[in-house]
Order: sequence, then C-alpha cells, then structure tokens
Amino acid sequence: MKKTISFLMLIFLFSCQAADRTIYLFIYNMEDPYIEVLGEEIVRLASENHRIELVDAQNSQIIQNETIEEALKEKPSLLIVNPVDRLGAYPIIDKAKAADVPVIFINREPLERDLKRFDRAFYVGALAEQSGMLQAELVAELFGNDPGSLNHHDKNDDNVIQAIIFKGEQGHQDAELRTTHVVRELEERGFELDILTTEIANWNTEIAYEAARTLFESDQDQVEVILSNNDAMALGIIDALIEYGYFSAMNDDGTVDQNHESWMPILGIDGIDQAVERMRSGHLYATVLNDALGQAEATVELAEAILSGEDLDALDQIVDDRYVWVDYKKFVLNTE
Repeated sequence: MKKTISFLMLIFLFSCQAADRTIYLFIYNMEDPYIEVLGEEIVRLASENHRIELVDAQNSQIIQNETIEEALKEKPSLLIVNPVDRLGAYPIIDKAKAADVPVIFINREPLERDLKRFDRAFYVGALAEQSGMLQAELVAELFGNDPGSLNHHDKNDDNVIQAIIFKGEQGHQDAELRTTHVVRELEERGFELDILTTEIANWNTEIAYEAARTLFESDQDQVEVILSNNDAMALGIIDALIEYGYFSAMNDDGTVDQNHESWMPILGIDGIDQAVERMRSGHLYATVLNDALGQAEATVELAEAILSGEDLDALDQIVDDRYVWVDYKKFVLNTE
C-alpha cells in the first residue's frame, strides 16, 4: 500500500517521532508511474528492518527542501532522496552534511561536484545513455538490422528511418542523454535517420496524448517509428493514435496486427506494468526495462551497509566510492 505523507502533516509527524530513528524516503512525485513502483519497492524492502516514511514532494522542490529540513532536525538514521530537480541536490547535500546524516540519491543523479561535497552522499540509478543505446538496438532490430537494406517497416522505401521523438524534459539529464544516444547509436550502426520533429511532453501521459493528437491532425504517413523517452508518454501517444485509426487491425487472438499498415511502431523506456500490458496487446512494440526492483534492492542494500558501518569498498557494485549502477535491459514481446 502506498504510504505518502503530505507536507501539512509533517509538523505533527516529526513532533511525534523526535526520538525515533527513522529512514526518510523523499520522492519527487508519486504520480509518476515508474517512481511510484520504485518508491513502494524501497518501502517494502526497507521496512523489514527499519521504520521508513515516504514523503511525496508533489513535484515541488520547495516542498521537498522544507520537508527534508524538518526531517533533519530529528537526526534520522538516513535520507533517501529522489530530487525534484538534480540541481536541487546541492542544498540537500549541504544540510545533510551539517547534520551528519548520510543521504542516498536515487533516479535523478546530482552533479558529480555536488555529490562529492559530502563523503556520506551516494547515488543509486541507471546510466541514461545505456537506455538510449538499447532503444537504438531495438529500432535496428525492428528495421532488420541491415542499414543498407531496411525491411518492410521502411514504408517509403527510401532506406531512411523517419522518426518522431517524444522527449521527457528540455534540459533534463536523462531526457537529453536518452535522446542523444538513441540517435547517435543508430547513426554509428550505419542507419540514416530523419528526425521529423521532437516533442517535449515532460514524462507525462496526458501531455504526450495532447501533443500526439495535435501532431497527427495533419497527414503523418511519413512517420515510420516513434521513440519515447519513457513509457508513460508512449501510453499517451498510443491513445491518441488509436483515435486517428492506427492499430485498427486485429489478429485472431485479439492482439493488434503488427504487420498491418495501421500499426505504428512505438518504443518506450521503463517497463512499467501499463506498458507491458500494451506490449501484450500489440500496441507498444518494445521498451527498455529500467529495473525498479533492482534499483530498490541496490538502494536498500547500500542503506544497510551504511547503517551497519560496513566497509563500503567491500560492496562489489559500488563505483568511485559513491555510485551504484543498475543496468537497463531490452524488453520486447513478439506478437507477430
């Protein structure tokens, strides 16, 4: 069960737990489907041995900063922070350092120079460039793995992949890296790309839906693949395209016919449950698994090591004394 604490409840909460050694988990926004799963998995795993409280910043860095400041007054055992803005990690690190409370950042990586300001500050996450490279591998497979002779998904037979990119946020580290590396990897593999447009949809299903509806109001027959920085946006794109007659042909088992001209290949990143369902139905071609359970396990394992005073050098997965990386994985279901 989701355990989210609103900002207005915090004063009462902290006053009741002044003597309680607690791990606080600060999440940027529990309405983000991937973050919701990640947060709940951390709570589930950590609560086996610790009291853990989850605080939802509701996508406000101001709320997150204020609630962290209140929590630090109670000298908690540890902070786990999914920052609203990676640049917002700087004051959080300074406050944690002043209180001598270790902090593990998750999902949104602070600047390296900020993380190094405190020797008890760490980061657990995945390399965003890897997700872009794996998405590119999936696109290469979709088009036949031969840049010199694309398969039937090259609808206009020009041997060029016409693509639309839906980007998470302008300037957001993961969005920039995912976008850059999916394009770079395909080009390095010898594929010629024509990026028709790049839409900014802020990781959000509804925003992506509205952007796709506007985009496909005009003739978009030239589009051969849509690349989304995350699954949530891909779901919105699918819903919009259904309204314009895409995905209209069905197989005998009720799945979408991916060989029919009405099918549009869409790729996401994250592997959230809703996206997997759309893969099973044939609407979503593939995604790149951002392993929420693996990241939660790595976060809790690191937290246990910190709290028990273990030598962190003994942890196989720690890099440069403060980073733990969890690999992305390609995820595709063949419904053809």
